[in-house]
Amino acid sequence: MNLKAETLSKIDEVITHYPVKRSATLPLLHLIQEDIGHLPADTSEWVAAKLELEPINVLEVITFYPMFRQKPIGRRHIKVCRTLSCALVGGYKTCATFEAEFKTHLGEVSPDGEVTVDFVECLASCGTAPVVLIDDELHEKVDVAKAKQLSDQIKAEAKKR
Repeated sequence: MNLKAETLSKIDEVITHYPVKRSATLPLLHLIQEDIGHLPADTSEWVAAKLELEPINVLEVITFYPMFRQKPIGRRHIKVCRTLSCALVGGYKTCATFEAEFKTHLGEVSPDGEVTVDFVECLASCGTAPVVLIDDELHEKVDVAKAKQLSDQIKAEAKKR
C-alpha cells in the first residue's frame, strides 16, 4: 500500500491507543481513506497484517460501513440527504439536479473527474431540509435552483485550477 510517511506514522501511533489491536480497525481505515481517497483492494490484507487479524475481519468492517469507499471518487464529493425530512421537501429532485448538471449517476465519477454524487442517510439538519454536504461543507435548503447555483460554483472553481 502506497501511503504517505505521515499517514504511516499516525497509523503506528493510533494502534498504541488500544489495548487490543483489533479495536484500531476503524481509525486505520479512516486514515487510509483520508490519504488515498478510497480503500483499495489490498486494504483488507494490509490492515489485517498490521493488526494481526484475518483479512475477512477487516473486509467485514469495510463493507458494513457506508462511509468507506472501495473505489475512487471525483475531486469533489456531493452528498445529498435522502431521509424523510429531506425527501418530503425535494431532496430527490435536488439529487437529480446534481446528477444532470454533472452528467453522472449516483456513486459514479463525472466524465470530467470533478464530482461524485451520492445519496446518504441523515445529515442531521432536518429543520433546514433538503441538505447537501459538499466535501465537508453543509448547505441547507438546497432546492433545484440552489443545486444549479452550487453546481455552477463547482464548475467555475474547476476551471480556475
